[in-house]
Amino acid sequence: MSFIHSVRETAASPRRWSNRLRDHLGTLVLISVLGCQLMVVVDATIVNVALPDIQRALGFSSTSLSWVLNAYTLTFGGLLLLGARMGDILGRRRTFLAGLALFVVASAAGGFATSGVELLAARALQGVGAAVAAPAALALLMTRFPEGRERNRALGLFTAVSIGGFSIGLVLGGALTQWLDWRWVLFVNVPIGILVLIAGAVSLPTTARSRKQFDLQGALYSTVGIGALVYGLVSAAERGWSSPTTLASLGVGVVLLVAFVLAESRAAQPITPLRLFASVPRASAYAGRLVMVAGFMGMMFFLTQFLQDVLGYGPLQTGLAYLPMTASTFLATQFSARYASVHFTARTLLLVGFGAAMAGMAWLTQIHQGSSYAELVGPMVLIGLGGGMSFLSLTTAALRGVAPEDAGAASGMVNTMQQLGGTLGLAILVTIFGSASRAAGGTELHAFTVGVQETFWASTILLAVGMVLMAITQGERRQPQAAPVDDPEMAAVGSEVV
Repeated sequence: MSFIHSVRETAASPRRWSNRLRDHLGTLVLISVLGCQLMVVVDATIVNVALPDIQRALGFSSTSLSWVLNAYTLTFGGLLLLGARMGDILGRRRTFLAGLALFVVASAAGGFATSGVELLAARALQGVGAAVAAPAALALLMTRFPEGRERNRALGLFTAVSIGGFSIGLVLGGALTQWLDWRWVLFVNVPIGILVLIAGAVSLPTTARSRKQFDLQGALYSTVGIGALVYGLVSAAERGWSSPTTLASLGVGVVLLVAFVLAESRAAQPITPLRLFASVPRASAYAGRLVMVAGFMGMMFFLTQFLQDVLGYGPLQTGLAYLPMTASTFLATQFSARYASVHFTARTLLLVGFGAAMAGMAWLTQIHQGSSYAELVGPMVLIGLGGGMSFLSLTTAALRGVAPEDAGAASGMVNTMQQLGGTLGLAILVTIFGSASRAAGGTELHAFTVGVQETFWASTILLAVGMVLMAITQGERRQPQAAPVDDPEMAAVGSEVV
């Protein structure tokens, strides 16, 4: 009997080792995808707290300093759809590694910058690299993990990184600026990026190039159109909605995006297949993401100012103040991925998530000059719980049922809605803040507090709109618990590693 048992163990060993190898490679895939997403999201906020030091070191004027942020935003947002299609055509592994490598090199160049022009060029190149790598990263995660529990858990971690990365960026940026030097908010991407590149090169399978051609007309319309729209929204936050620059940019953006939709409806191989919007739940998930990010990003912008200007927090202390929201977001995404998505429908989870976030935002409208940090913790926890539950369900709904050849385009649309949502929300809320604070009168602190209250009311309304949208459009469907791997090439993760 012992001999037979030994023979069976020997025969089972190759299979056991194969399963272990597959598990390890799957873990490395997850590490590379999450590492890339973390860097992309963190870079949207990590530079914020270093801006005063950057201004002094490189001689930026008060008006030009905002371009340290906007140079990244413009190229990232404008090139997302093109970057997404690159992954579908050129191969996702190849595109992911190339975009990430460009991001790392640009980060190093920005850290060594000796003039404002050099820093802005580096930030723009960071945006290009992020636009190429980010959609490929989400597409790789989507096709590596089958629909059901595996994908829900992976998307839970992806969502936690996507939301938590904003506050992590504030904490990390404050610590690096305070303890080392402003250049380290850029240099930090280099060692992390190299490790992510190694993990990706080892674990990601090579996929064949597609015979499809680039839709050059669609790429031009989408890139310039989204870029003009983002620029117009940035200009609205700085110059106002009636500024000729704002109106011209928004006008050009709208016209080109309309032309983009018309061109895509006729293109044989569109850069963004319009069939992605044939599913009402999927299309509403894109819109819901835009609305929720719009409310969240504006809230974080003004709450950060309240923490620093009213409560007197320093950069590091401000970043640490967001930890309750980050922790609640992580817990919500893990609970949703491991339990709630199995027992409840997507519609239920989205209604609960939007409702919790809306309640937390409404609670924040009670903020006043004498508010303490303890009074902010409750609303932040509620917002984090609602965001964690909603973003996971929105991501799942946006990717559910997408054909493997459209995975990159669908992932690009998710990132595009997030980018546009943040820019749109900030532009709208800055305008509301300006009008409310000017009308309030009184002391500067009083006017600021009234303006912040009004922006939080506006964010609450945005979330209420999203909640109504989810109630109308999302069906009563539970997540599938098992499904075949979407892409046969990705299923062979252990056999095609180069």
